[in-house]
Amino acid sequence: MARPRRIDGFSYSGFNRYFLTFCVEERDRAFVDGSIVIVALEQFRKTAALEQFSILTYCFMPDHVHLLVEGKCETSDLRRFAKLAKQRSGAAYALLGRGRLWQDGYYERVLRGEDASRDVARYIVENPVRAGLVISPIDYPHVGSDVWTLAYVLDDEMW
Repeated sequence: MARPRRIDGFSYSGFNRYFLTFCVEERDRAFVDGSIVIVALEQFRKTAALEQFSILTYCFMPDHVHLLVEGKCETSDLRRFAKLAKQRSGAAYALLGRGRLWQDGYYERVLRGEDASRDVARYIVENPVRAGLVISPIDYPHVGSDVWTLAYVLDDEMW
């Protein structure tokens, strides 16, 4: 797979928000195992703390993960965050004797002023519903946010 192109002239640093997708090697269903989700999420959180990012929303689908992240300072570097998050989670996965976790590269969308972050977050947490895995996002164990409640993301008073 060719690596997705990045935006020419864009620094990918600072107080920006990004919608990321990391795909599992050969689209293996690694994340049907909840213990693997825990290992990967732990490494994402450690990397986010070290690299000055907030994890606004995440969803681990069976063969990929979606993240909405935000740089918390001028030196927050998305390329470094993505590289280290994949590297650390992949190493933790390999130490379990499971082999390689991630495909090369990743997909990103830089959110701009006109993009509504909560709409993107809602799209992320509703992914398991669209895939037919659950009826409601609250029934899926591998979605969440380190910043917002699920009720806020869904903007639904029913939750």
